[in-house]
Amino acid sequence: MAAPEYRIPGQATASPEPAEVAPAAVDQPSLGNARTVAQVLAESQVESVFEELDRDLVGLVPVKQRIRDIAALLVIDKLRMNVGLAAETPSLHMSFTGNPGTGKTTVALRMAEILHRLGYVRKGHLVAVTRDDLVGQYIGHTAPKTKEVLKKAMGGVLFIDEAYYLYRPENERDYGQEAIEILLQVMENQRDDLVVILAGYKDRMDTFFKSNPGMSSRIAHHLDFPDYSVDELHRIAERMLAQRHYRFGDGAAEVFHRYLERRIEQPHFANARSVRNALDRARLRQASRLFAAPDRELDREDLTTLLPQDLLASRVFAEGSKH
Repeated sequence: MAAPEYRIPGQATASPEPAEVAPAAVDQPSLGNARTVAQVLAESQVESVFEELDRDLVGLVPVKQRIRDIAALLVIDKLRMNVGLAAETPSLHMSFTGNPGTGKTTVALRMAEILHRLGYVRKGHLVAVTRDDLVGQYIGHTAPKTKEVLKKAMGGVLFIDEAYYLYRPENERDYGQEAIEILLQVMENQRDDLVVILAGYKDRMDTFFKSNPGMSSRIAHHLDFPDYSVDELHRIAERMLAQRHYRFGDGAAEVFHRYLERRIEQPHFANARSVRNALDRARLRQASRLFAAPDRELDREDLTTLLPQDLLASRVFAEGSKH
């Protein structure tokens, strides 16, 4: 199943229900007899998740390495427990910071799989929410909403996108603080059955943590997701096209590279999300171009090829374009 989509900052969530993504159908292994790293890796099949990360996400080398480091720590902790060394459940709550479209939700989903395969969460599902899923509009509404979301997330990972919107000190009648207090209790007292990942823009998350030291102290791992380079964005585009059985025709790849060079400098750029939107618009133009010749017999190449004109019609190429 596809990872949940991000919202535009400040936009109401599209669905009244938190988005839940089920883990891959892999039974949680029994690792109690393992004595080597190789045994844990073989029994948990956790390396296949790393392969999925490499396949699904272009770039993000520092993020992928940090995920591997966290997995290495968990594997060693398992081996320590297996030889009788005292070990408490590690704090695994995380913060993912970065701009939209940088893969935070996808990495959170893979992290849930890793934690499940290594025996740190029972189910390994991901529940993705925003403020609207947690905070009520009147007295007595927030606690049941937050507790219901936590109930759904138990045994897996709760991913809170744009988490800083929970805290609105300028509004005395805001109920976000109540949701934060409930989250803090669960993050501390039930960390062996739930991992919370807070996500959002880095500067706003930094301010959120400064204003909520109790939340900051419970976050063990901070991962910063960098923006993609133009070359990485181009590779992402080619993967997206291949998944949909499209391709760039003669000269179109060069035009799209020029498009990215311009678009990345303009407002509201959202990395992979903006790439997907640009390709969707190019497909619309291709469809209109083919539709305009109703008597022409279309072969596979016609139906799968984007031409330069399908891209050059973008407003990005218009002189003085701001969008």
